[in-house]
Amino acid sequence: MKLKVAVQMDPIARINVRGDSTFALLLEAQRRGHTLAYYTPDQLSLNGRDVVAPVQSLSVRDEVGNHFALGEPKRTGLASFDVVLLRQDPPFDLAYITSTHLLERIHPKTLVVNDPASVRNAPEKLFVLDFPELMPPTLISRNLDEINAFRATHGAVVMKPLHGNGGAAVFRILPQDMNFGSLYDMFAVTFREPWVIQRFLPEVKHGDKRIILVDGEFAGAVNRVPAADDLRSNMVRGGAAQATDLSPREREICATLGPALRERGLLFVGIDVIDGNLTEINVTSPTGIRAIQRLNGPDVAAKIWDTIEAKRAKK
Repeated sequence: MKLKVAVQMDPIARINVRGDSTFALLLEAQRRGHTLAYYTPDQLSLNGRDVVAPVQSLSVRDEVGNHFALGEPKRTGLASFDVVLLRQDPPFDLAYITSTHLLERIHPKTLVVNDPASVRNAPEKLFVLDFPELMPPTLISRNLDEINAFRATHGAVVMKPLHGNGGAAVFRILPQDMNFGSLYDMFAVTFREPWVIQRFLPEVKHGDKRIILVDGEFAGAVNRVPAADDLRSNMVRGGAAQATDLSPREREICATLGPALRERGLLFVGIDVIDGNLTEINVTSPTGIRAIQRLNGPDVAAKIWDTIEAKRAKK
């Protein structure tokens, strides 16, 4: 089966090919003989009923600094593609939300991965709240009294933006932290939406596990261990990738989430688990594929394309 595949992503020239999951998907698609095309989300347009973009033919190679070649832009209706990979990174803002509304108009005739309506309706730090039994105690609020009551109950907490990504603006607040007042003021003027306050899990020093689920099934995992002087385990913040297996608790988490992910058309999902506590369900642009394979784990990109091809074959 040869498919016409378009990828909606951030500028390809800027990506780190050693760690980029989108790039892993493109390499595998090209290996299978699928035709690749590329555009950035800011170039998406709706003209009447037609969703169009100036797409460019794309070829990729696993060479740092020489990882892609593009053809000339050509105005093309996205409904002419078999698959569109929705792979732009957050911020999850109105521009991101608008792109999901546009892509929803071609899905599912053109298979958009992940389902754009579900991406819009399942922000990673909100969708996870559907499963409180799997999570550490968590508060979504900007109300000072609520936050202080939560801190009084749970002691040390982590405070982070509701729609943040990549470990940006993540702070640990101690029970008698003299910086809390200033930090509260900074968050209040920086973010209009509520933010996340979560009981601090000291076990994060041993790692924050990124687990990949493909069509609701476990596909691979990597343990991300923070640097000694940082609480953030994100690899873009200096976290070190380690090979890992799943604990019984983590398998229970995957089994619990699987049906909900399949129901929503969330084919490629990354979840974050610290010491058996689910903290995030990433549906926008999950990472970890290349790190898993580099550590002799399974070929997650191949499993994703197996699943995409099977879904297209049913149409």
